[in-house]
Amino acid sequence: MTESYVKKLSAILLDAITDKDPLVREQVCGALCALGEAQPEEALSACEEYLWQHEKVFPARGHRLAGELAHPYRTMILRAMETVVSGHISELRKDKARAIILLASSEMTRAKELVCDWQQAASNVLVAVGKRFISQVMEELLSKFQPGALPHYFVVQTLASLAASNVFGMVPFLTSILSTMLPMLGMAKHDTMRVAFCCVLQHFSESTLEYLANLDQAPDPTVRKDTFATDIFSAYDILFNHWLPSREAKLRLAVVEALGPMSHLLPSEKLEEQLPKLLPGVLALYKKHAETFHVSKSLGQILEAAVTVGSRTLEAQLDSLLAALHAQICVPVESSSPLVVSNQKEVLRCFTVLASCAPDRLLAFLLPKLDTNNERTRVGTLQVVRHVINSAASQMEVKKPFILSSMRLPLLDTNSKVKRAVVQVISAMAHHGYLEQPGGEAMVEYIVQQCALPPEMEPWKLGPDSEDLATDSVRAISISTLYLVSTTVDRMSDPALPRCCRQTTALPPGPLALPAQVPHTRALHGGADPALQEPGAPGPEEAGGGGRCLPRPVRQQRDPPFALRHNHETSASRGSRGAWWPLECLELPPVLRQTVSSNPYLGDGRGAAALRLLNVLHHSIHPSLGQRWATTIPLLLEHLDGCTEETLSQKEWEEKLLAFLRDTLAAASDNTWTCQLSLEMCRQLSCYDAEPQEKNFLYKCIGTTLGAASSKDMVRKQLQELLETARHQEETEREGLACCFGICAISHLDDVLAQLENFMRSDVFRKSTGIFNIFKDRSENEVEKLKSTVILCYGHVAAQAPRELVLAKVESDILRNIFQYFSTKALVPFHNLGVLIGLFSPRCADLWPATRQEAVSCVYALLYLHLGYEGFSRDYRDDAIERLLTLKEGLAHPDPAILFHTCHSIAQIIAKRLPPEQLISLLLTMFEGLGDPDKNCSRAATVMINCLLKERGNMLLEKVPEIVSVLRSKLQETREEYVLQAARHSVYLLASQHCAAVVSSLLGSPLPFDSHTCILWRALAVEPGLTTQVLGLLLEKMSRDVPFKETRAFLLSSSPGRVATLLPLAATCALYEVMSVLASGPAVLELYPQLFTALLLRVGCTVGVVLPRTLQAKERRSAGSAPAPRSLEPCSSAVDALQAVLLRGGNEEVVQRMELEGGWRLLGTSAGHEEGVARLASAMAKFAGPRLPLVMKELVCTQSSAYEIQRVTSTGFLAELLSSSVADDLLLLEPLLHNLAARQKDPCASVRRLVLRGLANIASGSPDKVRAHGPQLLTAVIGGLDDRDDPHSLVALEAMVGLARLLDLAEPQDLRPLLLHVAIRIRPFFDSEKMELRSASIRLFGHLNKACHGGCADTFLEQVVGGLVPLLLHLRDPQAPVTSVSLQRARVGQARLTQGGSPDVPQACRFALRMSGPNLKCEQLAAALQQHLQDGRGLHFGEFLNCTCKLLMHHFPDLLGRLVSTSLFYFKSSWEDVRAAAPMLTGFLVLHVEAEHRPQVDLEQLTTALQLLLKDPAPLVRMKAAETLGRLVKFA
Repeated sequence: MTESYVKKLSAILLDAITDKDPLVREQVCGALCALGEAQPEEALSACEEYLWQHEKVFPARGHRLAGELAHPYRTMILRAMETVVSGHISELRKDKARAIILLASSEMTRAKELVCDWQQAASNVLVAVGKRFISQVMEELLSKFQPGALPHYFVVQTLASLAASNVFGMVPFLTSILSTMLPMLGMAKHDTMRVAFCCVLQHFSESTLEYLANLDQAPDPTVRKDTFATDIFSAYDILFNHWLPSREAKLRLAVVEALGPMSHLLPSEKLEEQLPKLLPGVLALYKKHAETFHVSKSLGQILEAAVTVGSRTLEAQLDSLLAALHAQICVPVESSSPLVVSNQKEVLRCFTVLASCAPDRLLAFLLPKLDTNNERTRVGTLQVVRHVINSAASQMEVKKPFILSSMRLPLLDTNSKVKRAVVQVISAMAHHGYLEQPGGEAMVEYIVQQCALPPEMEPWKLGPDSEDLATDSVRAISISTLYLVSTTVDRMSDPALPRCCRQTTALPPGPLALPAQVPHTRALHGGADPALQEPGAPGPEEAGGGGRCLPRPVRQQRDPPFALRHNHETSASRGSRGAWWPLECLELPPVLRQTVSSNPYLGDGRGAAALRLLNVLHHSIHPSLGQRWATTIPLLLEHLDGCTEETLSQKEWEEKLLAFLRDTLAAASDNTWTCQLSLEMCRQLSCYDAEPQEKNFLYKCIGTTLGAASSKDMVRKQLQELLETARHQEETEREGLACCFGICAISHLDDVLAQLENFMRSDVFRKSTGIFNIFKDRSENEVEKLKSTVILCYGHVAAQAPRELVLAKVESDILRNIFQYFSTKALVPFHNLGVLIGLFSPRCADLWPATRQEAVSCVYALLYLHLGYEGFSRDYRDDAIERLLTLKEGLAHPDPAILFHTCHSIAQIIAKRLPPEQLISLLLTMFEGLGDPDKNCSRAATVMINCLLKERGNMLLEKVPEIVSVLRSKLQETREEYVLQAARHSVYLLASQHCAAVVSSLLGSPLPFDSHTCILWRALAVEPGLTTQVLGLLLEKMSRDVPFKETRAFLLSSSPGRVATLLPLAATCALYEVMSVLASGPAVLELYPQLFTALLLRVGCTVGVVLPRTLQAKERRSAGSAPAPRSLEPCSSAVDALQAVLLRGGNEEVVQRMELEGGWRLLGTSAGHEEGVARLASAMAKFAGPRLPLVMKELVCTQSSAYEIQRVTSTGFLAELLSSSVADDLLLLEPLLHNLAARQKDPCASVRRLVLRGLANIASGSPDKVRAHGPQLLTAVIGGLDDRDDPHSLVALEAMVGLARLLDLAEPQDLRPLLLHVAIRIRPFFDSEKMELRSASIRLFGHLNKACHGGCADTFLEQVVGGLVPLLLHLRDPQAPVTSVSLQRARVGQARLTQGGSPDVPQACRFALRMSGPNLKCEQLAAALQQHLQDGRGLHFGEFLNCTCKLLMHHFPDLLGRLVSTSLFYFKSSWEDVRAAAPMLTGFLVLHVEAEHRPQVDLEQLTTALQLLLKDPAPLVRMKAAETLGRLVKFA
């Protein structure tokens, strides 16, 4: 049985070896190897028989006949055999080894022509067998390696490989092989064969050398080099004299590779004799080959052999050797070419050999090369110098002064590549004691200078001949080298540290230098001396510095001119405490300016580096700072460590730094020191012009430091200098300067105010005059900027100075100066307009006074003329008309206000005496007067029109449409502001008397509303009472007509489209315009529930609704000309209006939250509308709770709407309210539950689905109420699982998601009877075609398991076991895209409810498996599931499946048959990844189960199923099937 089953498995796999996919073939090969692991001889026999049965070889692309097998597939089988043999060589029987040797030999030599992959694979099998059965392999090979005939290429190649893999086994055969092979060398005419002989000679030589080097382990310790000398020399003669001159490059390289190891086996006298020819011959190859690695490697071996025998002829070859090797080292290195890099290593190895035998000649050649200006020559030479310093240290010991002196010119080279090479040489010198020699200081100073290179001076990328990666810039390498040397070479501290100090302070203090200071700061910190600290003060580690301490203090040969130590110390005290840090070596301000940097993460973290350095050097800065900084600096470092560049609060960090500075100044309590610090800060200001934020903060630091200074003269002087040197045209700088004055005023209020007053009185505020008047405009602008600065300074002073002091100064000093020096010009006065009517009345405001008088006279005469027609006598005098004569005096007044007031009075008189039937004619005439070229007359017309409308507007009801139309047309004709204002007032006056008529007239305006119509709508929002009427009318208009009409979108379309109706659309746009005015707030509040509800439902009704075709065309035309202020798209218009309601209603937070969460965008899309409604409801519950009761009352009334979408919208909103605790707080919970329950039978599936969502939302909003309503909720939600009227199962999906949320909160006694029913009901959804249903059902299954923890009944345990295979396999579930709108909507909703992003089936499986673990009552398995399947953790599926199956089969081996049969079901899954995972699961189960459980599995059925999978269209599935077939050997 065993033999037949293994053979059957092998036969299945071998038949699959011809798979078209190379990865599948590799897996089949791996499966064969797996069979070989368990049954090596059986697997090898099967492969052997298969190859003999298919002895004929057919072309790889030809048609395969019975008994034929192409060589690529034979290669795969041979590779599998090699693997099995290599792993089980010790178990292989001799007869089986002989059979394999015969097969491999036949496969290797069957084809006379070269078929490399196939023949190489056969050769590898022979080599693998030869590791144990060398005699048998050699017997077979030597039978095909006979004198007088050239052997097969791969026979020779196999001999070479055997020599490399089995040295002790092959060397005893070499004498006979060489004697047979030497005559063959002359017979080889083809270069391919010659290359093979070169290769075998190379490996023979290398094996011999290895054998001789390990004679103590060799089987025959009597073997000597002389044994092979004669044969090797004979071969050498042929290779060097006959083959090396060949034109074939491959052959020349093969020859030179062989000559290297062969040179060690040549007799000494022969080598000495051949060197004068050999070395030039090898060197000549450099000119013939682009890839010279093999030449250099061989040359190094030859040189080593020559040195070993003490060659005397080598010296004569040195010049040519050095020249050729130096040329090679100067070749540009490309990191992408491994051979070029390896060649340089071999060339350097050659230099090492030469350095050991001729150091003087080597340096005499190299050092002058450093003086050349050629980049490549200098870089290459520096590489060699570095290498010999490291590799030939003993020979170079006495040469140190010469090498140091030769570095003089390279130190001056500015080329980046040379600099990098110099830095590397200096690093080598440091480790070998060069830098303590005379001239070593220059090396240290050089490397420190390179650390100080600013970033912008670095090349963006290095050239193609770069030695290292492009990111390894000079600065980066120097930093790394400096840090490495300072932390690993103790004797480097004395020369390096003072130069770091000087270099740090020598840099310009601008922001561009800050990154360069960081490496110096770190090096200083890394080398700081504990002796520099105050006795008893904590060290750097204790204080949070964390750096290596300097081995010894810096010794100064003379007293410094000034040290940052407290200058009260005597020389004696200084001597007792250690060395000073002079100002020339270390200045406080540059270090502090890094510390107080407002951008601590720039420059590779300059802030933290400087803080740590300050902590170490505290006593050298000021003796009083040690204890204080030991506490404060670690806190700052801790704050930086807890933040990132993105999360650091800029304001908080600056406040902490200013507090640190104030604390430092207080701790020092030294006015001289404080003044010096402030002067240094001021000196650095100009360096920060390109960094306004840094400069702003530096101003604050200056203000803080000046505030701590006690010298009033110094404070005033510094303030004056700051005012004079500041760049007042820069807004950020003005702000920083003002902050400085404000901070300083806290301590020096009188001095700050005095200095500001002196500055205002100075010549700075005088404008340019005289010959420079051409710059007058610019000068005036500069003066205005100066004024802005001073006013800003006064503002900050008033805000920050002590209140009790500043109050006394406000009037006497601050306001007095501002009013005295900064008076402003009066703005345009308020406009009141003028009077008269018709053709004459507007002339009452004519520019000419005489015309005004005449105009009044004309009006006077016309009114009396009318009275005459009315029957009055000529001598009748009307008091009102007579008053016109008294108004003439007002018309003569030049003041426009008096003039237009007079015009208004004239209009009042006309309004009283004008007959009603003449009113509209008069108004229309005056409207024409709005375009009068005399602006005074036009203004007068506006004043008179509004006066007439106010006085007589009640008589114009029938004329309202005409007046509104005229107003709109006049607004289009003019852009004068006073006309616009008058038009707004006119429509307001009309609406105050005829609100409904005005609203109707404006609604009749063409859509989209142009900007002039929008102006008129907004004019109706200025008075709350009128606004309330307008909003009410618009709501009534919006609901009067149907929101849309259904029509066929296209002639051939099967689904109706929806087209917006005009009246509701116009009303919606009008609502937005009215509510966009701030003054509409009170009216909106009054109608808030009605407005909110109506517009929310309007949004729902217009989702997917399009404009009528006429309006669509109009929109397109307007896009090319002057567009309307807003888009007319129906849904967008409704959303805008709804936003306006919220803004005017005081709910800005709701609008902002919706914007932040993308709610507005979702609200207007078909797929996202429900989610948008839910987000709106959530935002309302959070920020507008008190408004909800009335809003809910309005929405409930719409639940029976005839429009399905309105029911969906209202139900979605109410359902989401239950997810907030506000529903319970406002006593809305019971009404909401009652209302939603009543909609369970709604004919719309979406409504029913949202009802279930709302019921489940109680779990989030009022979890404590779930138990009270548990039976009702569970019954309703579980009922949704059986919804039969939903073809897409979306109601069932919602039910599953909702039930998962309720289970954890319900009473156990309510749950237990339902668990089994629910588990059975949801099981079919595990394999649903819809990803959302799979995800929700699997996640719910996890919650069912969770509910069973601690009390799982046996009946439910069956469900757990039955779910294991689907859950494990669906971990590989594909995340297919969703195309239908309904499923998109479901996905969005489920993502919200699961709180885990998109509905992810693998994530659901993770959760369900974790919850299932405890119910299986196996602690190890439960722990493994918890460990591997944590959310957010990456999962290696194969590793996890292997672990799980191992535990399952260890604890539950009886489940094998059930699990395998379930996984067989998924062999036919429609998802490729699941189909591939199923055989994986089966394979791992088989791998870990004991063989005694084999009867549980129907092997025939399983093998047949796997054999079918080998023909699956997906390569991945075929691979996994092959892998599992390999594991079935367990049951053999």
